[in-house]
Amino acid sequence: MTAPRPTTTGEPVDPDVDLRVPARRRPSWRAQGPIVAAVAVGGAVGASARYAASLAWPVAAGGFPWTTLWVNAAGCAVIGVFMVLITDVWAAHRLVRPFFGTGVLGGFTTFSTYAVDIQRLVAGGHPRTGLAYLAATLCAALAAVWLAATATRRLVAWRQR
Repeated sequence: MTAPRPTTTGEPVDPDVDLRVPARRRPSWRAQGPIVAAVAVGGAVGASARYAASLAWPVAAGGFPWTTLWVNAAGCAVIGVFMVLITDVWAAHRLVRPFFGTGVLGGFTTFSTYAVDIQRLVAGGHPRTGLAYLAATLCAALAAVWLAATATRRLVAWRQR
C-alpha cells in the first residue's frame, strides 16, 4: 500500500484518485441521476407501505408500538433475503439494489418513527416500555436479518444440489 501524497496545504491525498482526470473530480449527474431517481421512487413506495401499515394497525397513545416493531423486523428479514439473492444467486440490474434495497426497504423500515416512538413513550411517563421497545426492536431486527439471510443461503445451497 502506498502512503498518501502530501499536498501543498499539508493535507493527504488519496493515491487512488487522480483529480487531474475530469471524471474523478465529481460525480456526473448522467451517471447518478437514474440512481437518485430509483431511490426516490422506491422510497416513496416503501414509505407509503409503512404508512398504510400504521393506518391498518394503529397503536393507542402510550401503548407498545407493535406496528413499527413488526414493520422494521419484516423489512430487515426481506433485506436479508434480498441481499443474499442479489449477491449470491443472480447479478441484478444496476438500479435494482438502489430501488428496492435502499429505496423501498429503506422507506419501509423506519429509524425515525422508532426514535419518535421511544421519545413519546419516555415523555408520556412510560420509560420502561420505551426501553423495552428500544431493545426489542434492535433484537428483532438483527435476528430477522440474520435468520432470513441464513435460511436463504441454506435454501439456495439445497436447491443447487
